Amino acid sequence: MGRSTISSKLRWDRAAGLSSLADHAEALPQGALVPDTLHDCDQVAVVYAKGHCPPEITICSLSRSVHQVLADGIAVAVIARAGPAPCVEDVLLVERSF
Repeated sequence: MGRSTISSKLRWDRAAGLSSLADHAEALPQGALVPDTLHDCDQVAVVYAKGHCPPEITICSLSRSVHQVLADGIAVAVIARAGPAPCVEDVLLVERSF
């Protein structure tokens, strides 16, 4: 299944943690949790300013079941889940006009 098909099932209107355009004075990457109706699971997205290079995503394990998502070294999300740790490919990169 193509990435565009997956993206069409994401519920951006229900994204948690994403600040409004008016609230975002700086163009720093930010994390968001986006409901995914296709896979019945949520997706972590890192949103960055349009025209900037996509941030480098890294995953840092804080414990066996808690992991931190970093964008260019800035913590943008904390994920707590049973099972395997998330990988960089699990994080969606989204370019946004601020």
